[in-house]
Amino acid sequence: MSELNFPIDATVRLVGGKWKCAILCHLSEDSRRTGELRRLLGGVSQKVLTEQLRELERDGLIARTVYAEVPPRVEYRLTELGDTLRPVIDAMCAWGAFYLEGPAAGV
Repeated sequence: MSELNFPIDATVRLVGGKWKCAILCHLSEDSRRTGELRRLLGGVSQKVLTEQLRELERDGLIARTVYAEVPPRVEYRLTELGDTLRPVIDAMCAWGAFYLEGPAAGV
């Protein structure tokens, strides 16, 4: 994180990318299994989803729980740190809805 000059740079680095905000949004509702996330996101490849989940886990925003079952079950959930992003994600969703209904509607 040495190249971060502004606080917003840290936020964008942690949640930037095509799928991370959507993943966090879905995990803010409940814990999810990988397949469930993939269905909810629609269009994400398994490889990319796995990479994004690993990065979010590495950065401490989500936690991965493996259940010792046959077949193994893996669930992801927000951590306490990830939960602090909830207002940010909610605000981004609200602004996106405003934009799509207003300024972008005429584009």
